[in-house]
Amino acid sequence: MKKVLIIAYYWPPSGGGGVQRWVKFAKYLGDFGWQPIVYVPKNANYSVVDASIDQDIPENIEIWQYPIFEPYHFYNLFKGKKKTEKIHPNFLSEGKKLGWKDKIAVWVRGNIFIPDARFMWILPSRRYLRQKLTDTKVDMIISTGPPHSVHLIAQNLNSTFKIPWIVDYRDPWTQIDYFDELMLTCAAKKFHQYLESKVLDQCDHIITVGKNMALDLEALTKTPKSVITNGYDDSEVKVNPHLPLDFNITYLGVMNVSRNPTSLWQVLHDLATEKHTLINELNVKLVGQIDAESKSSIKDFRIDNVVQEIGYVSHTKALEYLQNAAILLLVINKTKNNKTILTGKIFEYIASGKPILCIGPKDGDAADILRDVENATIFEYDDVEGIKEYLLDMYHKFNAGNFSIVKTNSSKYSRKNLTQDLAELMNKIVMNKTT
Repeated sequence: MKKVLIIAYYWPPSGGGGVQRWVKFAKYLGDFGWQPIVYVPKNANYSVVDASIDQDIPENIEIWQYPIFEPYHFYNLFKGKKKTEKIHPNFLSEGKKLGWKDKIAVWVRGNIFIPDARFMWILPSRRYLRQKLTDTKVDMIISTGPPHSVHLIAQNLNSTFKIPWIVDYRDPWTQIDYFDELMLTCAAKKFHQYLESKVLDQCDHIITVGKNMALDLEALTKTPKSVITNGYDDSEVKVNPHLPLDFNITYLGVMNVSRNPTSLWQVLHDLATEKHTLINELNVKLVGQIDAESKSSIKDFRIDNVVQEIGYVSHTKALEYLQNAAILLLVINKTKNNKTILTGKIFEYIASGKPILCIGPKDGDAADILRDVENATIFEYDDVEGIKEYLLDMYHKFNAGNFSIVKTNSSKYSRKNLTQDLAELMNKIVMNKTT
């Protein structure tokens, strides 16, 4: 059996969508002739923790670890917070107005912590892994970012051992939506771009989670690219043919300023003003971290009595909310790169067979996938009338017993099938390198 070294930052006990992609690949790679060895930090400062994901890690998997030094506790001291307080890595998009201390932290993050706050893990990881690889032969290296510091670790190993290397882009690097908010000097911006260019040109192959991200990378490198999306696990998501107990809209995941569905809040405000009966029966459940601006927006639209903030829960618990939903809400970030955004939960939404209300661009990666789903409806960000008409129609169908749960043809997005696609790509790369 061939061996692959996977270099990642997010790994259990970390929670969130970023960790699930490679936990699931590691879970199924053995079925397709690849034994995964996973290299992760020993004492990472994860913003959320989810012990339930541990159950997906194969018992015989080999885990290599080395301590990481993260600067977040200095930020807490600077801000007068407790040393152990968690910081969300995407605090730039949390919707809070940045004070002068935050602005200094952002400047340091963009201009000193290059490519990201995990940059101090690069050199010790290179030394540790060079030693490990002198004793253990691997046939492939895969680095998955963000954080993109992991690619700089893999780059050094590729140069030293000439092992085939795949770069996995879950999110962009210099093309990410908040890159221009990092207060970069001209020199720092060029250094970010230089590092990314070196990584993309040196690796053997690039995989992305969506086709538009792959197309955007065409401007940066000629290295071959493939799209392997996120997916759902057959063992976790099942179609529930029974009607939910209540008429509810359920949202799973982080809701920040760019995902704040103000058009939906406007619809609910209008229906409340009209004293429509739907408002008395509707329950909007927000399952995940909600930022300050989104909470403020809900209050401003005076729909507090309709919206229930559940907060962060384990992935297992989140899937329970998904199974009990009447309508699943999907909001694509309202950012300049929104066409490339393809959140992992979309595939679990599809596999559930539930009606999906999507707010986002109709020509993006998410829309392309949802067009094949009978129960999915896509609205542009400001389509208040369309969303209102949709909700009223779904409400009448629910009360009339005509609410449908659809079994969709989603097998190509199953984690196992996606892992097979990955394994076939890895086999092809290794074969090309040895012939």
